[in-house]
Amino acid sequence: MDAKIVNPFLEAVSQVLPQLGFQNISRGKMGVQEQFVFSKGVTILIGMTNQVRGNIAYNMSESTAKKFASTMMMGMPVDGLNEMAQSAIAELVNMVTASAAISLEKQGLLVDISPPSLIIGENFKARLSNHRYLALEMLVDQELVELNIGLES
Repeated sequence: MDAKIVNPFLEAVSQVLPQLGFQNISRGKMGVQEQFVFSKGVTILIGMTNQVRGNIAYNMSESTAKKFASTMMMGMPVDGLNEMAQSAIAELVNMVTASAAISLEKQGLLVDISPPSLIIGENFKARLSNHRYLALEMLVDQELVELNIGLES
């Protein structure tokens, strides 16, 4: 996968999340995967079209999703992934992806993004539109988030 497509996502996570109250962000393991993304508990899918095509699956545990929703909601306790918590997580992903899309457009690539689709559950797998995709771990305030980037230009 081309670094000019991946790097905007790394930059977006590093730039957007601190604005939302997250403090410690670092990169974990990275590798090429094939076929399916296996859910860790909460998976948010978002697609891209135009000159960059494919989709991204943001994958995290339910515990991580609740912590992220709490941070997005100014520290409000989140005991379960109710509609408000789900909306907060989807908006976080939307903001990161939109920031990456803006960076891609600055490179001269026209990009449209789809609304995020949030799926809750551990016993499912999602197939990205590309057979091979980049699995990139990010540690956000010691919580693991996996970005599965299946995009091509």
